[in-house]
Amino acid sequence: MDFKPYLPGFKPADSGPLSRFLPALEDGVVSAWLSHQTLTGNWLLDPFGFSPRLALEAARSGYRVLVTANNPVTRFLLEMFANPPPQSEFIAALADLGALKKGEERLEAHLQSLYLTTCEKCEQRIYATAFLWRKGEDVPYARIYECRHCGDSGEHVAAEEDKERAKKIAATDALHRSRLFERVVSLKDEDRIYAEEAIEHYLPRPLYALSTIINRLDSLHTSEARRRALTALTLLACDAGNTLWAHPAERPRPKQLSTPNQFREDNLWTMLERGVALFAESGSPVPCEAWHAKERRKIPESGGICIYEGRLRDLAHEVKREIPIAAVVGSIPRPNQAFWTFSALWAGWLWGREAVEPYKAALRRRRYDWAWSATALFAMFSHLNELLADGVPMFGLLPEPEAPFLTSAFTAAQLAGFQLESAALRTEHDPAQIVWKSGQKNQPAPLEIETVRSAMREFLSARGEPVRYLHLHAAGLIALAEANALKQTEDEFDLAMRKIQNAMEQALKGGDGFVHYSSGEGVDTGMWGLAAAQDGESLSDRVEVAIVTYLQKNPNAIYLEVEEDLYREFPGLMTPSKGLIYAVLNSYAEKDGGGWNLRREDIASARREEMKKVFALLEEIGARLNFASARDDKVLTWLEDSKPARKFYVLASALVQRALEHSDKRTVIVIPGGRAALVAYKQDRDPALKERLKEYRLVKYRLLRSLLELPILTRDTFEEQIASDPVEKAVGQLMMF
Repeated sequence: MDFKPYLPGFKPADSGPLSRFLPALEDGVVSAWLSHQTLTGNWLLDPFGFSPRLALEAARSGYRVLVTANNPVTRFLLEMFANPPPQSEFIAALADLGALKKGEERLEAHLQSLYLTTCEKCEQRIYATAFLWRKGEDVPYARIYECRHCGDSGEHVAAEEDKERAKKIAATDALHRSRLFERVVSLKDEDRIYAEEAIEHYLPRPLYALSTIINRLDSLHTSEARRRALTALTLLACDAGNTLWAHPAERPRPKQLSTPNQFREDNLWTMLERGVALFAESGSPVPCEAWHAKERRKIPESGGICIYEGRLRDLAHEVKREIPIAAVVGSIPRPNQAFWTFSALWAGWLWGREAVEPYKAALRRRRYDWAWSATALFAMFSHLNELLADGVPMFGLLPEPEAPFLTSAFTAAQLAGFQLESAALRTEHDPAQIVWKSGQKNQPAPLEIETVRSAMREFLSARGEPVRYLHLHAAGLIALAEANALKQTEDEFDLAMRKIQNAMEQALKGGDGFVHYSSGEGVDTGMWGLAAAQDGESLSDRVEVAIVTYLQKNPNAIYLEVEEDLYREFPGLMTPSKGLIYAVLNSYAEKDGGGWNLRREDIASARREEMKKVFALLEEIGARLNFASARDDKVLTWLEDSKPARKFYVLASALVQRALEHSDKRTVIVIPGGRAALVAYKQDRDPALKERLKEYRLVKYRLLRSLLELPILTRDTFEEQIASDPVEKAVGQLMMF
């Protein structure tokens, strides 16, 4: 396989509206991929409609993007991001809403009064930012506020008045809950029970606030721009009002409808105010039209978005006949019961039952396993392959990759006729980047465990260091995809996926070729390495050399330039993590403005001179201890009676594995103090290296200098001193493998 480089992005798009449910993707990745392609035509297809930002980025890169958007919430987000009302309209719309009457009160004052509390310090009446709850209890146990009178802030125990107010609001809960039920399903609808279960994840206070806001929206006479703005803000309140906000935030990206043991209830009016900037700052407008012949023609050749409100299978023949798709881009959806169920609820609340009807299946389904995911993806990939000519590239991003997610996507795509062209993976925290090409279905081949084992062994040998299971699983999957052995014709997807996982486990556990560095039994825990000693340099060592070489040739390089150069040199599954890159940069370089430069002492000529001084120091110390000295390249040996007593391998780098290959148990490895944190980082990411280094002394240059200042230096005190100089992590070390 011709592995392509991982495409780096910037500023992870994780702070926008509904960001905890939408794919956590980096900006700039899709546009970078498109810039490397030679495409015939400028129509792209996003068949998943899962990431509004991705489609917008492709459109802003000069392409016309057809998006199939079955989910009414993501469709609305795409329309809003493409053409958001100006911030002034959001502000005016919120003011209009706040000025409406609830009895004798302004609506803003009424909703804020739901969150009234008393400052513990100055006893002034203030609005709480949030209340904290324990699952199953009927009153909050704490409140969070910031007093504008005395400045007191933070978390405080809930007062009796806070508990009484919560009980009072709960007394009228049934009425408001019933009203919101009926916006989603009718009283006689067989799906009513599922809507009721979903709404149970809302406390009485936020449910009352949402019901009040939505009722006022129905009767509010305002401009279309302001109505869109208020709908967008209310959507944010719908998300802020549910009980899936753990406190502390232990589960920032929920997948299941499961209320945590402790959770946060935010002040919904405050959330409306905060939401103004989220939508108003979503970038330059992009032409966006619905999928109809007349509207479709409005999309300029310079780029824009066309939205099809339905399923891909209903679009396939029409697209093939009318629009030649040059490429497919998209974020492949992973199962998310929480978001999909809430999307059905929110669609009913905001747009009525008709908006829910095409998406009602999301209410019914309670369990999404990976076999279900593979089946659904296969159906989508099959419809997709039908509408594409052979050889059309598809760039797929798999956010939050894990082994079964990769398996379901790889298997579904291959069975539908897509050929795997490239796979790039950085860490389990970053989206996997996969390239397929449309084509003909091939006859499946038998699944051979040796195919998996051989691929894993070759990958570990090339990497030169242990890895987490995800990378090994990906290596095995790629080998099976190349052999067309991911699924047998007679197997259902659940059986095919079990067979793949069993093959992975047998490949690793069968025989003694691999070492498992873990306290757990599961293959997906800890790290895996080769049992036999490995020759050559580890990936981390090669990355260190590559970064220093690049900075020598390219002073004042910005991080993204360093990253792009590295990813070209280490493509596919070899992609180094940001954590490793920063660990090397922080060891050798300093940042000046936006650029990185080697430190003065780490310029090659300066380090050579420093190493000469270190060798001279070692000779002088050896002479004081009555040793003769002999030097061979980077190794200085103390001799007693012409026999080696101590050896010193002197490094200017953190390439300790290179030193270990030429060392014995009498060798002390000498490194600059600036490399200590990098060595510590490498040990933490490489348990095999950590185990080997336990048998050796690592000493910093500065310790050798201090030894000469000791008035009395003996062989015993020398040994004591070098034992007291451990390597240590840098403060705030970024530990991202």
